Amino acid sequence: MPESLWKRVSGLPLEIESFELERLELPVAPEFTRVTTVVHLHGAGAEGIGEDVTYGAPEQDAFQREGPTLPLAGAWALESFSDRLGELELFPDAPAQHAYLDYRRWAIESAALDLALRQAGSSLARAVDRDPRPITFVASMRLQEPPSLEPLERWLELYPGLRFKLDPLSSWDDSFVARLAELGKVDVADLKGAYKGTPVDQPPDPELYRRVAEGLPNVLIEDPALTPETGPVLEPHRDRVTWDAPIHSVDDVLALPFPPRVLNVKPSRFGPVRRLFDFYDWCAANGVANYGGGQFELGPGRGQIQYLASLFHPDASNDVAPGGFNAGLQPGLPASPLPPPDPAAPGFRLG
Repeated sequence: MPESLWKRVSGLPLEIESFELERLELPVAPEFTRVTTVVHLHGAGAEGIGEDVTYGAPEQDAFQREGPTLPLAGAWALESFSDRLGELELFPDAPAQHAYLDYRRWAIESAALDLALRQAGSSLARAVDRDPRPITFVASMRLQEPPSLEPLERWLELYPGLRFKLDPLSSWDDSFVARLAELGKVDVADLKGAYKGTPVDQPPDPELYRRVAEGLPNVLIEDPALTPETGPVLEPHRDRVTWDAPIHSVDDVLALPFPPRVLNVKPSRFGPVRRLFDFYDWCAANGVANYGGGQFELGPGRGQIQYLASLFHPDASNDVAPGGFNAGLQPGLPASPLPPPDPAAPGFRLG
């Protein structure tokens, strides 16, 4: 049996002398400013970075105010540092969403992994014995009502090779789905069936599921809400059904209603690096393909998920497009595929 991914990095020595937090923010709409926090760990003349993608601005404000009191300094192995994090209260107050606990754990552990690799003079690629490859990506978009191909066509004028991940809505009739199929640029349809009480909720709609499954026969069908009405619609298309929001560990995969052939992997959902690496090992051993996803990162977290995509699923429909694709139509953005990271550059970051 090959050595596990976690085993390859868990014993890396890690020396932390100090850390600091950096606020990033981007106004997205009059009612929403995206806020993230970059974690900077310092030790032995090196720096490791990670990014907390928690969506609640109050949680980010509290972290930036009180986070520097966390007792992270010391001499560790990466594994013992992870164990210690599991004992700490990373939020001064309970966060609004349980998922935020994993987001913060990932931010600190990804920074620790970056720092440990830099202190060892090794890259993540070398540590896990994988060759980075160019990173294929899609652009994730939610079309406005009434649905129109115009936004996609405008992007394609600038980037003819661009492909998309879209959020289907009940207003998508057969004619619109047929025009999407003719366009031939959609890789993933995210049905948002796992979301409740958010601005992007899409209730289970058997007619919409039928239109997507039958009208877009080569598209991955992500996060359906399986009900007595929608389940039979998707049963003939199970080989294309994939999951994102429910997946935080191998146990979550084993709890799915049927074995998947492909899964979305958002590293920040997994929290500890070990949990993510165990997931990658399990998928490889069980023939489950992956594609990457992001969490609207504003800083180095985006490069880190691109790095992982380059190692584990470079040719997939990775929702890891450069951040400029979230900022509205503009020229001059990188085209897919992105150049891979330099395998000789120490650490865990792209660029």
